[in-house]
Amino acid sequence: MSDDPDFTLGIEEEYLLVDPQTGDLAPAPDALMAACRDALGDSVSPEFLRCQIEVGTPVSADIGEARGHLAHLRRTVARIAGEYGLAPISASCHPFADWRDQFHTDKDRYHQLSRALGAVSRRMLICGMHVHVGIPSPAQRIDLMNQLSYFLPHLLALSASSPFWQGSDTGLASYRTTVFGGMPRTGFPPQFGGWDEFERSVQVLVDLGVIEDSSKIWWDLRPSSRFPTLETRVCDASPRLDDTVTLAALNQATLRMLWRLSRQNQRWRQYDPFLLGENRWRAARYGLAEGPIDFGAGRIIPFAQALEDWLALIAQDADALGSQPQVARARDMVAGGGSAARQRAVLSRALAAGATRDEAMAELVRHLMAEFHLGL
Repeated sequence: MSDDPDFTLGIEEEYLLVDPQTGDLAPAPDALMAACRDALGDSVSPEFLRCQIEVGTPVSADIGEARGHLAHLRRTVARIAGEYGLAPISASCHPFADWRDQFHTDKDRYHQLSRALGAVSRRMLICGMHVHVGIPSPAQRIDLMNQLSYFLPHLLALSASSPFWQGSDTGLASYRTTVFGGMPRTGFPPQFGGWDEFERSVQVLVDLGVIEDSSKIWWDLRPSSRFPTLETRVCDASPRLDDTVTLAALNQATLRMLWRLSRQNQRWRQYDPFLLGENRWRAARYGLAEGPIDFGAGRIIPFAQALEDWLALIAQDADALGSQPQVARARDMVAGGGSAARQRAVLSRALAAGATRDEAMAELVRHLMAEFHLGL
């Protein structure tokens, strides 16, 4: 049918720029950003802080094409950053940097954001990964958004890459979620009865001058303000390219599964955000080390079991989208324990080998630098 989704993909990643020798954050020189724009055009842009850079793939027909675009973006940013004595890492929090030492990009948009949000914005030394999936029908975007919320904690747990903050182990797998949670209009999206209700709600804030448009809504999942897509924003930034690709493939296949159910006059059960919020917290706190609550079974299950249940649900959709290898790779991510566990292991080994805390933290940044290049 003409209104069937095309499930095209777009992936956005945010990187931090570091000094390869010390591991410290470093602001991007204007010339570096200019060189990136010359090489990549609109696929690259500055972020809120000067030490950040954002990339976004062109619209991709399938996950293989999206991976090719993203690999090119990573290679190019790494090459140009290297010409300026810097290196990119893709993790949601720098292991030891202090947010008070950073400054934001000199653009009107970011000046306005800083004025509007005060110290909350200045603490935003975090990076994320966003996935756009093409859903042309606005009504379907809202319907699928209401249902996909159930799986957002699963995506967060798989992606968690921010266990450290200002040199301390936070005890969380995704500390980014707690920092970002200080912003307004974040967390789970509300449940809307339809597109009209969503637009009316947004327009209330626009008419009051609180926000300019829906781009200032930063939920974990939202209808994009620029494209006919659903934009999933819950994920931490992934150090490894193929982890990003797997997360995008899972997102895409899950949306297709939910759409397929709708064609059969079925839908995923919607749970109260209070209950879903508990799984979101468990994902941020434990990552893959502890599993989610299975509300249907009424018990907490290991994440590996939750993944197998999930993969069974989306198997035919991954086949239809040609993403079965990327989706199945989630098993390897679970078996490896995830980025947060790897980072803690690197730090522990360095300390056990006799490194000082500062030396071990620098070694952890070098580990993240190396992971940035895996698969390129």
